[in-house]
Amino acid sequence: MSLAEQQERLLRALLAGEDAPEFDQRLLATQAAALRGKRGRVVAKLAPDLAQLLGDRFRELFAGYADGNPRRTGESARQDAEAFRAWLIAEGHLDRPRWWRRRHI
Repeated sequence: MSLAEQQERLLRALLAGEDAPEFDQRLLATQAAALRGKRGRVVAKLAPDLAQLLGDRFRELFAGYADGNPRRTGESARQDAEAFRAWLIAEGHLDRPRWWRRRHI
């Protein structure tokens, strides 16, 4: 396996929860958590209303979202923030916006 293939496999393990190449699993889990935290901080910066509204629950809810929704290649951080907002609504953590109700009733 080439170095590039090993690096790709490692990134998929860190970002998408796929099987990891032979590494210390504890260190791999630590790095994955750090990357998830960074992703959450970026989303909080792009969607400060969500961070403020969710308060202390933001980190926990974002972790739940991120675990089941790995960021896709080519997806912008802004798209990730909007997908998180949609997930929060779908999971019942946020009410649907009023404009959405009027358009979809």
